[in-house]
Amino acid sequence: MPYRAPVDEYRFLFDHIVGLSHVVDTDRFAEATPDMTAAILSEAARLCEEVLYPLQRSGDLHPAKLENGVVRTSPGYADGYRAIADGGWVSISAHPDHGGMGLPMTVTTAVNEMMSSACLSLQLNPLMTQGQIEALEHHASDHLKATYLPKLVSGAWAGTMNLTEPQAGSDVGALRSKAEPMGDGTYALTGQKIYISWGDNDFTENVCHLVLARLPDGVPGTKGISLFLVPKFIPDENGAPGKQNSLKVVSLEHKMGLHGSPTAVMQYDGAIGWLVGEAHDGMRAMFTMMNNARLGVGGQGIGIAEGAYQHALAYAMDRKQGRTPVQGGPGSIIEHADVRRMLATMKADIFAARAIALACAQAIDMQTATDKPHWAARAAFLTPIAKAFGTDTGIAVAEMGVQVHGGMGFIEETGAAQYSRDVRVTAIYEGTNGIQAMDLAARKLMDGGEAAYALLDEIEAQAEAARASLPELAEPVWQAAESLREAVDWMLGHQDLNQRFAGAAPFLRGFARVLGGHFHLKAALTEAGDGPRTRLARFYITRLLPEHAGLLAHATQGATDLYALTPEDFAA
Repeated sequence: MPYRAPVDEYRFLFDHIVGLSHVVDTDRFAEATPDMTAAILSEAARLCEEVLYPLQRSGDLHPAKLENGVVRTSPGYADGYRAIADGGWVSISAHPDHGGMGLPMTVTTAVNEMMSSACLSLQLNPLMTQGQIEALEHHASDHLKATYLPKLVSGAWAGTMNLTEPQAGSDVGALRSKAEPMGDGTYALTGQKIYISWGDNDFTENVCHLVLARLPDGVPGTKGISLFLVPKFIPDENGAPGKQNSLKVVSLEHKMGLHGSPTAVMQYDGAIGWLVGEAHDGMRAMFTMMNNARLGVGGQGIGIAEGAYQHALAYAMDRKQGRTPVQGGPGSIIEHADVRRMLATMKADIFAARAIALACAQAIDMQTATDKPHWAARAAFLTPIAKAFGTDTGIAVAEMGVQVHGGMGFIEETGAAQYSRDVRVTAIYEGTNGIQAMDLAARKLMDGGEAAYALLDEIEAQAEAARASLPELAEPVWQAAESLREAVDWMLGHQDLNQRFAGAAPFLRGFARVLGGHFHLKAALTEAGDGPRTRLARFYITRLLPEHAGLLAHATQGATDLYALTPEDFAA
């Protein structure tokens, strides 16, 4: 079945759930009027439906290859990328000073999600470039900005980020890559990086790598790491790609999914690079790119969930099997209770995850436009939830999509399995979901819980206001928020972070569950009577929201029982 971008859903969320109007009311984003936003969404939808979606299977069946040191991308990807670049979709949120559209991150998040639904392997390329643009806007010198940003913004050049090394995965501080000052403002970088998404391609003039490395006087650990911009081709005096730099793609990984996206092992042998930001402050600069990417990866999970849901729904509507309680005889499998359970779960969780991601993006926009600290705190707090819950939802929905297809879901020709294979890595890259959970339980509570409690206050205030019209939905949401408040209190009461970490993953998921109930209740309040959003909210609040109780019970158990298990116990 063809993919159809859920434009009306984004507009509903913008107008009624996340408050895009507050963003547009600022001077910074005043041009993002409803008419402009509608036009952007419609044009992006056309690109995704007509240009990108037809490339979905091509990339899976004909993976990127490394031939004589040159990366050859999947058939049609060059034309697809050119359509993305020519339409300005690489630089939706980039500042207009360098040729970007300057639109809100909320709009960018919706467009990126659509592109992920259509062809995740290709969408990963501009997502990396978007993150590099933001990092350079915030941290690069004026000379680097002038040289690189116009090319990255236009899509003529592409960007990557290089963190991971064979011995340094999540422990970035263990990296060994070195940078030697050359005495002329440049540095010679030596080392190997692995898992580099879109480490090279055959359709942009240049590929620009943001590389973490250690200067000779850099101390051990993350505090001694610096960030460098290392291009494939060194720009000449006119800013055009010049001579080949001393770097190469050693190999491409053979992966479970995302076959159309080349994941490279990169080798740097004295490659020329330029310092981005201050020496030994590379992690702070890189986190600008990573936080952008974490929200984007959450959107990738939601995008895959949307594609898998549409695929499964079409199959369920068409496939006839067995006697159904509705037809009384052979009918479509959507009439079977368990298939309905799966489809309703898929749809309800997509809405919850999408609302969380867009709420995070809206907070980023308000931070950008107003520079008020509470918006920065909200954006930071929601980022790990948006990333982890968005990708977990993508994995779960894609898996349910296979199940809805039954035996045909296990057969590759239906395309259901590709969604499951492609989305799996999203819970791993840009910081595993376990790391997102630990970040939420530790760093994001360093404010004494202020950001968390502010969200809970809003949830409870809305639930209180909804008691008169939707008491059967408002009361469970209010009670869930109270339970979550107690879990936050517990986390703050345990200064031994390992006690928190033992339950960090269920804590994050419990928080997401309650936020999902809040947003579903808010959607139901937009209807007068028992409409489709109220019916979906009732399903979520009565069937999925109760999971929060078990999750938060798990979250507050501490670490004692985990560490009571010995290595021998695990091996027994």
